[in-house]
Amino acid sequence: MNNYTISGSPHVHSTENTQKIMCRVFLALVPALLVAIYYFGWYALRLTIVTVAACMLTEWIIQKFLIKGPLTINDGSAAVTGLLLAFNVPANLPIWMAIVGSVVAIGIGKMPYGGLGKNPFNPALVGRVFMLVSFPTAMTTWPQANPIFEKGFFADAITGPTPLGILKESGAGTLAEMGDMQFLDMVLGNRGGAFGEVCAIALLIGAIYLLIRKVIDWQTPLTILLTVFVFTGICHLIDHETFIAPWYHLVYGGLILGAFFMATDMVTTPMTVKGKILFGFGVGLITVVIRLWGAYPEGVSFAILIMNAFTPLINKAFKPQVFGVVKPSKK
Repeated sequence: MNNYTISGSPHVHSTENTQKIMCRVFLALVPALLVAIYYFGWYALRLTIVTVAACMLTEWIIQKFLIKGPLTINDGSAAVTGLLLAFNVPANLPIWMAIVGSVVAIGIGKMPYGGLGKNPFNPALVGRVFMLVSFPTAMTTWPQANPIFEKGFFADAITGPTPLGILKESGAGTLAEMGDMQFLDMVLGNRGGAFGEVCAIALLIGAIYLLIRKVIDWQTPLTILLTVFVFTGICHLIDHETFIAPWYHLVYGGLILGAFFMATDMVTTPMTVKGKILFGFGVGLITVVIRLWGAYPEGVSFAILIMNAFTPLINKAFKPQVFGVVKPSKK
């Protein structure tokens, strides 16, 4: 007689696990972190250490004393949340504000729903938006990039506007007058803004690594970038004096960071290819609307959080085919 073992899913096993995936995401963010340290010095390194430590400590405290379940801080998800949170704020943000944002990210954005895999919203963006609403002045006071060999590793930060801030207040003409060299500086990270978003090249290097290792899919980020490019391009063709060229929108602000590292979150984004494309279209469209006509110069964070709320509906609308079930033929 044959003996059968009956057990719950999953029945197909893989060598992949949460810890490995989070390690790869963390590694993919290292190039952008190194560039940030190069431009912002001690401020970037200090803030990163604080947010990562605060997120991990918050998760440990909640699991140890409130949930009293198995500890999961070793899976790396809290550390990645802390790193992404740091990437989304000014390098000179006061430490106590960064700690508050970290507590909110984990304590409100993740653990109340049951921890990793159950949170409906991206925790890092929950913390970031909370700080933006609660501490608007500090969250919009941007240090200007300055190589550490010019100003020193511990030098005080000099603040100034971001490209999107200039665009919002002064119009497309002001940015266009800066010329191609200024555009190249923006691509390389020599600009103001949240320190993790400034260098498009470093972020793309990390994104390519994640795509090669199949940690993320290409559908969502590509759809976001194409949507932003097309709609801002249409606006630019209609009125080039008011709306700047679309390629500026791709490298300014947190579009690349958001598209590849937060909109691709496995937990808070749709499962199917069609769902991911619809999700990406929504993120891109909302980002354009906020950037061009909203009160804030940047809209990526809001766009991703809004579309996170629609993820359950998108998953219902685009359900994956059940394995072993053959769809009836259409006559």
